[in-house]
Amino acid sequence: MAGSEQKEKIIRYYKGTEGADTAIKLVDMAEQVMRSQKFRISGFLDLYGQEIAETVVANYPGIRLEFNGGYQGAERQRAMFIDETFGGNPSFDIVVIKATWNGEYEHIGHRDVLGSIMGQGIERDRIGDIIMGGATARILADKTMGAYLIDNLTQIGRTGVSCVEDDLANITPKEESCKEIRATVASLRVDSIAAAGYGSSRSRAASDIAADKLKLNWQQVKNASQSVKEGDVLSMRGRGRLEVVEVRGTTKKGRIGVLLKRYI
Repeated sequence: MAGSEQKEKIIRYYKGTEGADTAIKLVDMAEQVMRSQKFRISGFLDLYGQEIAETVVANYPGIRLEFNGGYQGAERQRAMFIDETFGGNPSFDIVVIKATWNGEYEHIGHRDVLGSIMGQGIERDRIGDIIMGGATARILADKTMGAYLIDNLTQIGRTGVSCVEDDLANITPKEESCKEIRATVASLRVDSIAAAGYGSSRSRAASDIAADKLKLNWQQVKNASQSVKEGDVLSMRGRGRLEVVEVRGTTKKGRIGVLLKRYI
């Protein structure tokens, strides 16, 4: 398939989804790699963006794909598209900035840190994971943003903070744990599956959906009655991913047996 046809095919597939802009950027990267026979690096991608990157590379023979988020187990990662004939060893250019504050008087959460960074006018894809720990936050970032954060991120909310560059090796690798869940549900509605997998009620799951907290296959869930099938992945910030491994049929009472895997 010619390059322009590949490009249009992918952009058309993601048109109207949350991934439309990301797909355009990543296809342009792939086209640049094809022309230059070198490499291109994306900004930090969420899980849906990483899936789009894999789709793009699958449509461009001769390009390989690598991911890196700065440490093992990172959720947000940069994608590197590399021409298979390129002999170099390019860097992902990721740094970690450690922000500290007086935790005796102020409690600062992930949302506070991200909000203050975005308030600086920094694009979301320039920032990777934010790892909270006590009165510190380790902020993974594009290397070009490191000095800027050190100089300009001096306050989070009303709290003064101090920022320095840290060593990526100081980040503890994240080991993903998995829990199998066997359950029966009234239907394969997304609120029923979410309730079974996350151990909540359907009304709580519906509230999470209304608050835009739940994603299905890395896209926003628009309706609690949306159907789920084998292989689908649900995700909720702070509560991990939930994979629908198997739909096992109907019980005598008319409920549907499912096997789920929850990754934390």
